[in-house]
Formats: sequence, C-alpha cells, structure tokens
Amino acid sequence: MTKNLYTPTIFTQKYGSLGENEASEYAKQVEESAFADANQHYELEPDGDGSSAVQLYARECSKLILEVLKKGHSVQEKGIAKSQVVSAVSETFFDISKGQRAFIEADEAKALLMPLKEPGNAYTELCFSNRSFGLGAAHVAGPILASIKNQLKKVDLSDFVAGRPEAEALDVMNIFSVALEGSHLTCLNLSDNALGEKGVRAFEKLLQSQTILEELYLMNDGISEEAARAVCELVPSTEKLRVLQFHNNMTGDEGAVAISEILRRCPLLEDFRCSSTRVGSEGGVALSEALGGCKNLKKLDLRDNMFSVEVGIKLSEALSKHEYLTEVYLSYLNLEDEGAITIANSIKEAAPLLGVLEMAGNDITAEAASSLAACIAAKKALTKLNLSENELKDEGAIQISKALEGHDQVKEIDMSVNSLRRVGARSLAQALVHKPDFKLLNVNGNFISDEGIDELRDIFKESPEKLGPLDENDPEGGDDDDRESGDDGDPVEITSHPFAEIQVPLMSIRVAVTAILLRKWIFVIHQGFDEE
Repeated sequence: MTKNLYTPTIFTQKYGSLGENEASEYAKQVEESAFADANQHYELEPDGDGSSAVQLYARECSKLILEVLKKGHSVQEKGIAKSQVVSAVSETFFDISKGQRAFIEADEAKALLMPLKEPGNAYTELCFSNRSFGLGAAHVAGPILASIKNQLKKVDLSDFVAGRPEAEALDVMNIFSVALEGSHLTCLNLSDNALGEKGVRAFEKLLQSQTILEELYLMNDGISEEAARAVCELVPSTEKLRVLQFHNNMTGDEGAVAISEILRRCPLLEDFRCSSTRVGSEGGVALSEALGGCKNLKKLDLRDNMFSVEVGIKLSEALSKHEYLTEVYLSYLNLEDEGAITIANSIKEAAPLLGVLEMAGNDITAEAASSLAACIAAKKALTKLNLSENELKDEGAIQISKALEGHDQVKEIDMSVNSLRRVGARSLAQALVHKPDFKLLNVNGNFISDEGIDELRDIFKESPEKLGPLDENDPEGGDDDDRESGDDGDPVEITSHPFAEIQVPLMSIRVAVTAILLRKWIFVIHQGFDEE
C-alpha cells in the first residue's frame, strides 16, 4: 500500500504521489479502515471461510488508496491538514452496535446519530444492530437516513426493535422503510427482528425499491409460509443477488416453495442458507430443483431440516451441476445411506474446489463409506470434514482414513459419535497426525478402549492440541454386535474348545446359551400349568 502511494503508477501520474514517510502513515490508516470493514462482514457469516471478507478487504484497500491519492494532491498544494484526509478516508462505516443491548429514545438518538448530519460525511455503511429503537428515536432517525440514503451501500438493521410491542415495532420498521426507500443498497440485513409477514410488509417500500441488491439476510425472523410468500412478492429485483440467508425460521414446506421461486430468479447466487427452517420433503424437493439453476453457487447450507432420502436424491441432481462449490453443509437431513451415497457420487464428479463438507447426523452407516471415501479422495482441496453422529463404525473410519492420505491441506476432521473403537480411531489418527496444516481430530463420544485412548495420545504426543477431548468416550459402550470384535477388529478365538480352530464370535455363544436357557424356562412354566 505504501508503494502504491509513492512509487510511479498510472494513478500517481494522474493524481500525484506522496513522500515515502507520508505514504507509510496513510497506508496504515487505509489498512485499519479496510480491515474493520472486512472483519464486520466476516462476523455476519461465522461459518464461512473468510474468502468474501478477503475480497471486500481488497476492494476497500484499492478504493481508499485512490481516495488518499486524490486528496493527497490537494494536501501538497493547499496545505490541508493530513488528519482531514485520513478522516475523510476512514469514516465510511457508522456503527452504534457495540456494547450491551439497549433501548434508544429520541434524545439519545439525536446524540448518537449526530455524525450522520455533518455536511459532506462519507458514510456508506450503517449498522444499527443491538440497539432497540422506539417510536421517538425512529422519528429522529427517519429524516437523517432520508438525507443520506443516496450515498448508502450497506445497511444493517438486525435486532433493532427488540423488546418493543408489536404495534410500535411495526411503526418503527415502516418509518425506516420509508426513509430508505429509493436507496441503492448492495447489502441489507433485517435479521433477528421477529418479522413474520407483518414485519416483512412493513419494509415493503424499502424492499420493492431495491434494484442492485447483492446480499439479503433474513435470519431468525419468523419467516413463516406467509412471510416467505411476502418476501417473494416484495423483492422483485434479484438478478444481482449473491447472498441469500434464511437461517432459523419456521418456513415449512410451503414457505420453501416460495423461496424456491426466489432462487429461480437468482442466476448469480453464490451463498444460499436455508438451515433450521422446518422444511420437509416437499419443500426440500422444491429447493433442490431450484438450486439446479444457480450455477454460480459456492456455499450451500441446508442443515437441520426434515428432509428425506427422496430429497437427497433430488439434491444430488442439483449438486452435479455446480463446479464452483467450496462449502457444502448437509447435516441432520435424514439422508440415510441411499441419500448420502447419491450425494457423494454427485459431488465426486463436480465441485473440484470443495473445501468443506458436512454430513453429520444422517444415519449413515458403513454401507455408504466406500462412496463417501471415493468422494473425499477426489477432493484435494478439502480442509474440513464433519461426519459426526452417524454409524460409520471402524469399517467406515478405515475407508475414510485411506481416502485422506493424499490430502495435505486438511485441517479438521470430526468423526465423533460414530460407534468407533480402537482400530478406527487409530486409523484416523495415523492418517492425519503428520499433515502440515492439520489442527483437530474429534473422535469423542465413541467406544474406544482405555488402551486405545492411550494409543491415540501417544500418536499425538508431539502435538496434543490436535487431538480433541475424549471425556464423552465410553470404553464399555455399544451393543453386543459392536463388541463381537476385539480392540483390533479381530474375531475372538475360543482356544479351550475341541473345535478351537473355528473362530466363533462371542455374540453367537451368548445367543446360543440364551436360547437354551429360554427353552428350558418355557418348558418348566408349561409343566407347572399342566400339573395345576
């Protein structure tokens, strides 16, 4: 950044360059401002890998460097104070969300929003989250927002009417909506407001006036079937939409059908989240079919819905068309083996840049392990894999371990709660411990013996922080079928029997003995009845 401000470039030739020391000071200010914006963007997508935040950081740096050069020329010629230039460059983001949640009334709103009234301010982003606006505060904010709406690009109104009565909250929303009507926003966050259909329609003027919206967040908003239809109706322009998130709503099947209509109008969509939305098979199929047309999709999060094998199969058809996917979150969707297999086969042939794959809690057994392993083996960019809360057992863990052998970028593997024993856990540990970027193996909640736990700790003795906690492991857990093998997965030999060369699983012996005793017990009971 410093070099871009003082060395010859097409921009310094046009606007003039700065001295090296002066350029260094400005570069620090530019970097701090761009980083603050990027960090705030990253916090809005906690499950992301940070790539979009990095892109934002790069754009902001470039823009601010250009601003410094433009104003720096006037500094040299007119002697304007350097602090004025730095202030003009850095103050583009207005944020009142820090600190504890608080109610705001008219007097406090006047003081808080005073900087927005300063002539010539350069604010393009606003964050009013975590502050609950009452009707009086809204009447103060409305005219101020209306006066600067043409310069705004990003507005965060998440959680800004918390604790207010419904009637007051709706009036506040309407005031903000009218004030911002006609603005040209690229990002709008209305999350955490318990909107429902009434709340969505309270923002009608704002939503309908947006023509270049790129990001829309409606998380934890009570987006019911009716509210989803309202969103579909009131957001007419979605051609440029890249991010659409509906996490933690009560959307249901009919609501998902409405959302699928929005998806069909989003050719540039890169990030779609519809997790924890109570969507069942019908809605899941509708979403899957619509997602097939979103060819630019990079991140897909459908976790924690009431899907089915049928949805898994339909979703696999959509995933086969996506070559840009980098993150796929499909946990807790009732996919079972059939759904998991079809999805794994589709992803194997698509998504060469896949970095994150989550399919936890889907009742996946070792039957699907070979397909999962083949998919994983093909994804050389994989950094995070979560298959927790399934039934892959040792057989599945061994196949997954082999699939990970050539993956030097992998950082985190979660195989917790998979009925693993010593051999499966050991296989994973040995496959991962020496990878250069590896950070965490989670095999908690399994049935690993005490000796197996000691072995794991020995494998990770030079980097114990890479082995997750084992406090929920149960060495005595599992049913008899799980215990029919020894710690190393070998059948137990009965050496004292005349047929010692035959290897007999302990479970078979238990079943035989139980059957004999049961027959004898039934015979005795019948005999007693006959005597009576």
